[in-house]
Amino acid sequence: MTLSSRIIAIAAASLLLGGTAFAQMAAPTTPAPASKMAPSAKKAEKPRTAASLECSKEADAKGLHGKERKKFRSECKAKAAKPN
Repeated sequence: MTLSSRIIAIAAASLLLGGTAFAQMAAPTTPAPASKMAPSAKKAEKPRTAASLECSKEADAKGLHGKERKKFRSECKAKAAKPN
């Protein structure tokens, strides 16, 4: 066997055996940083009021989405908070 064929055989064997060693390593178990967590996990949710829930139901019934829904709910909650 020549020197170059021995080197090739050793390189091939090390690739095959080295690959299985890396495949068996456990993944690190570090928690995700707070900046990558879901927004709901960052801050505590406020309890929803009856007026807020009712305004959401009305917006659903009207089929509002996006900015229109946000504007409608804001006005609806302001009217509900206003004393008669």
